[in-house]
Amino acid sequence: MMKIRIEITLCLLLFLVLAPFCICSGERLLVGMTLVRKATAHGAVCLDGSLPAYHLHRGFGAGSNNWILQFEGGGWCNDISSCLERAKTRRGSTRYMSKLEVFSGILSNNASLNPDFYNWNRVKLRYCDGASFSGDSKFDNGTSLLYFRGQRIWEAIIHDLLPKGLSRARKALLSGCSAGGLATFLHCDNFTKMLPSNASVKCLSDAGFFLDERDISLNYSMRSFYHDLVALQGIEQNLNPNCTRSTSNPKLCFFPQYALNYISTPYFILNSAYDVFQFHHSLVPPSADLHGHWNRCKLDPAACSAYQISVLQGLRRDMLVALYPSYKNSRRDGMFINSCFAHCQSESQDTWFAVDSPRIHNKTIAEAVGDWYFSRKITKEIDCPYPCDKTCHNLIPSPQVMSPYNLGKTAIDIPVLGVRLHFTSSTRKIDKVGPAY
Repeated sequence: MMKIRIEITLCLLLFLVLAPFCICSGERLLVGMTLVRKATAHGAVCLDGSLPAYHLHRGFGAGSNNWILQFEGGGWCNDISSCLERAKTRRGSTRYMSKLEVFSGILSNNASLNPDFYNWNRVKLRYCDGASFSGDSKFDNGTSLLYFRGQRIWEAIIHDLLPKGLSRARKALLSGCSAGGLATFLHCDNFTKMLPSNASVKCLSDAGFFLDERDISLNYSMRSFYHDLVALQGIEQNLNPNCTRSTSNPKLCFFPQYALNYISTPYFILNSAYDVFQFHHSLVPPSADLHGHWNRCKLDPAACSAYQISVLQGLRRDMLVALYPSYKNSRRDGMFINSCFAHCQSESQDTWFAVDSPRIHNKTIAEAVGDWYFSRKITKEIDCPYPCDKTCHNLIPSPQVMSPYNLGKTAIDIPVLGVRLHFTSSTRKIDKVGPAY
């Protein structure tokens, strides 16, 4: 009996050591962290000097040679003081990160929750550099030390994954949320070049299409923020060279709307036209609303005044204008632009693929992305203006009644292109293109 118990114990120990590091808790899939041990030799470290990391859950069956890499999001730091603070948190150091991550939405391994990608190798790249995996610099004043090594972290993780099967990828999708979504614009073509020439490689940005937008005080708050970020972390050298050569202000190429024109890999843009982050930080940053006139509107769009609604519709208009070249001219690209007050919709199961998930033309985000990736259909879904979409999962409350500002059609002038777009709320599609007024 004692011998049997010992053998059972040894078997259990071997299973725990050799089995893939993941825990299935109820319906949740928890995946363990992998530190990139060789990264230090290449200077690929987090803000505080700690090792970079990722979480890998292996694919199986028909998906065993297919890969999804998902950049984690989490904002940026654009000056020394904010980066020093960030270095003491999970956004700047793997020392403070959770060692288990929930894989859901596009990272789920459940076919009923993630029908097109459930059996792929799925990787979450942890974010600890504060510059969308793009910087290459260092700050050292003798007292404080910060490593701005996002570009090296990206390369170190890829080189760690290549011998684990990524080098044999048949299909691959580089995706990310928020600051991670922006990172896909910076690394999409580079990712393609690292994989086999016969692999089908595509990229997806979720809530990463940050606009070069004037705020309500007519200042370019995000442009100023990004300029400081690019300068501090030595990012310009890693921006798309075709983009930087085309402008007198190369730092603008950090913005997706300028970089997208120079990306050759097929792209899918998932974004809310009223992205909560851009609403709160780009359009109405605290510095532009010192008296808090927008506070109620930020908490509840039903409380917005007629003027505030018109400003929000302007944000939507500017996003559609920036996306128009891709919408009009590219058959390989896709998009899903809904009218929700949301931010990041691919990693949460309730917004990715569920009974009550957000929809455009009765199509969920998961279905739209799958149709695009596998070329089942041309997928360019544009929602009607707020507040007509009743399928939204808003991060802030949604009114129960239709707003008087939901006019039947919305027209957008694009002077550069010499066109005027008409969006019909009932069909949610561009139904007319005519000369600009």
